[in-house]
Amino acid sequence: MDNVGTQSQDGTPHPGTRFGTGHKHPDPRGAGHVVENHGMKTGGYELASPGETITPPELSTPFMDPVPRETSSGRADPAHSARVSFKISPPYGRRRGRVVAVANQKGGVGKSTTAVNLAAYLTLAGGHILVVDLDPQGNASTGLGINSRDIDRSIYEVLHGELAAKDALHPSVLPGLDVLPSTVDLAGAEIELVSAFSREIRLRRALESLNELYDLILVDCPPSLGLLTVNALSAADELLIPIQCEYYALEGLGQLLHNIELVRANLNPRLNVGGVALTMYDARTRLAEQVVAEIRKHFGELVYRTIVPRSVRLSEAPGYGQPIALYDPMSRGGIAYRDLAQEVAARTGLLAGNEGV
Repeated sequence: MDNVGTQSQDGTPHPGTRFGTGHKHPDPRGAGHVVENHGMKTGGYELASPGETITPPELSTPFMDPVPRETSSGRADPAHSARVSFKISPPYGRRRGRVVAVANQKGGVGKSTTAVNLAAYLTLAGGHILVVDLDPQGNASTGLGINSRDIDRSIYEVLHGELAAKDALHPSVLPGLDVLPSTVDLAGAEIELVSAFSREIRLRRALESLNELYDLILVDCPPSLGLLTVNALSAADELLIPIQCEYYALEGLGQLLHNIELVRANLNPRLNVGGVALTMYDARTRLAEQVVAEIRKHFGELVYRTIVPRSVRLSEAPGYGQPIALYDPMSRGGIAYRDLAQEVAARTGLLAGNEGV
């Protein structure tokens, strides 16, 4: 059986667990819980005396360090609060940011959650990141604090050629993390672009003017293999596939991989599968372990070591317009996405000291 992490006596998985050993410390959420300590510091959002519970605005989650490190503005440093100890450092000579499409035609596997939270942690690590919301549902936009009803510039106008991509950018709740948001208008784009010239590469052309501005561009794809997803694959350097650790996880993946081959042969020869992220892991079920084993057997080294568990806090965060790194960084989901972000940084050559990875 795969080493997918330590478990408490009640079967709850511990997030962000990596292969190998590490120092362990008690989880403040309950006795008997143990999580990995990778030498990263902890913190909160406001100053407090020792032993005092810190309650950020609109939240009710206590953080661990009663005396957080402050920024020049007098507010706690989010990177310190989230224990982000790795740093982003693009390889010398790289002139364009890599484009990573987060795609899986199966819905509900955590595509938007993965795109939003990876972007947030990479930003806290010092990166300049862009999230392109290519899903008409607009979940990635919402998760980064953007209300689609309040904007009049979106990816829809960009794909139609009515607006340059740089003019549709919106700042998110994190400095250094920008969003090219989606609105409900995007739902009709696939039909409206059917007769358009070069309809499969419109996103690629739009992002060409932005590549030099960002270290990494994450494209959140819709749960389909239609024209919007084809646009994302045509623009991407690599593909990140989130897979839910449940029975139907592998259903339809064969068609996705077939489409990748078609795009590589006809539109984008540089496209490759950069990694597979395991999400929604529930250690209480034997089925989850079997699915993890099957996925690792099928995809081998492409599967990231970090497994993202099911987490109520991950589900709550978008309702506050925040990534988990701000909402509850020390939750199980927060720790998992922090560790996954470090793996993604290493594989894409962005991790300081590991530019050749």
